[in-house]
Amino acid sequence: MGEDEIMALRRRKLETIRSKGIDPYPARARRTHTTKAAVELLVRSPDAHEIVWVAGRVTAMRRMGRAAFLDIRDGSGRIQAYFKQESLGVEAYERLLHTVDLGDFLGVEGSLFRTKTAEPTIEATSFTILAKALRAPPEKWHGLQDVEVRYRQRYLDLIANPEVRETFVTRSRIIQRIRRFMDERGYLEVETPILQSTAGGAAARPFTTYHNALGRQQFLRISLELHLKRLVVGGFDKVYEIGRIFRNEGVSTKYNPEFTMLESYEAYADYTVLMEMVEEMVSTIAGVAVEPSWGRGKIIDELLTVHVEPHLRQPTFLVDYPVELSPLAKRKTESPHLVERFELFIAGREVANAYSELNDPVDQRERLLQQSRLRAAGDDEAETADEDFLIALEHGMPPAAGLGIGIDRLVMALTGLTSIREVILFPALREREA
Repeated sequence: MGEDEIMALRRRKLETIRSKGIDPYPARARRTHTTKAAVELLVRSPDAHEIVWVAGRVTAMRRMGRAAFLDIRDGSGRIQAYFKQESLGVEAYERLLHTVDLGDFLGVEGSLFRTKTAEPTIEATSFTILAKALRAPPEKWHGLQDVEVRYRQRYLDLIANPEVRETFVTRSRIIQRIRRFMDERGYLEVETPILQSTAGGAAARPFTTYHNALGRQQFLRISLELHLKRLVVGGFDKVYEIGRIFRNEGVSTKYNPEFTMLESYEAYADYTVLMEMVEEMVSTIAGVAVEPSWGRGKIIDELLTVHVEPHLRQPTFLVDYPVELSPLAKRKTESPHLVERFELFIAGREVANAYSELNDPVDQRERLLQQSRLRAAGDDEAETADEDFLIALEHGMPPAAGLGIGIDRLVMALTGLTSIREVILFPALREREA
């Protein structure tokens, strides 16, 4: 059956539901438990036959004579629902069989029990249609593999592949832990403009837009750096931002034109302080779950088993870059042709970049003017001179160190994934071929 025929059939079912005076898209549901909470309740009270009301998407249907089994999945997990004609009544049971399809959202009320195979199950006494799906789920509902469909219709990927969903849950938790880590170290989280008059702070080609009210060209930011350093000038000693960055560059498994960065700046610190901080941050985020009874030896063994033995590619700091590559970094006193900068590589990919910040306004102005000359000569990825930033720096900025961590690449490293498209919910893609 083709897609148009399937949609036509589902529309007829929709009209059948409405003809019986039932709203197929009610405004609310009276859920008492998530599917996970229902299963946990059954574990705690296996003989109590507790009454629950769960809601979720129908992901499997199996009919057995005058009974049917449906799998109900919500954001927390899955539970099986058991429908018997004698419990529901003939009319309700027939409505279930003839109007409910895979992909529909259903509310189910009933008592908890385990089947002979020990499957947690709800014996349904009633059900409510919460949303009728007019399109059928992918043919391979469990285990959707077509990358075109997975990336372009991420909602289907999340429905069909639980491990993908877990990747993005992990990403969210990583960001939460980074925020907690930075907050506990006394950093203040701030927000800076996405639309900027000058695209500075990095060597990259910007996206250009136009501000109608102001009557001028503006750019999507390519870095968080220059505005955060203005705040250090203004007296904030420790600041950070986790935000989207936009660079008008290629699309591949390694690059996405918009990505997420952590940038932080700490007054009175240098890049060695940040090296220690990054090491502590990443090790804090990636610790395995530890049982209270484990001793030091058991913890070390578990860490080796999970994180070291399967990979054996050590995180590595590359330090002290040429001054030409780092126009915003402080020179090394003993080697003025180098700057106090490091980059962290994990599994062969750059994850973090940090340096002692240049706070000499004369040196900074000259370096940015040199970058402007390179841009005028045709290097469209050279830095631009931000005059307002230079004026801010001339008011005096304390010695400081700045850090940038690519959140997407950090998530890749911690989850073992090799494509950036696997860790961005809606990656940029080329036009679909006809």
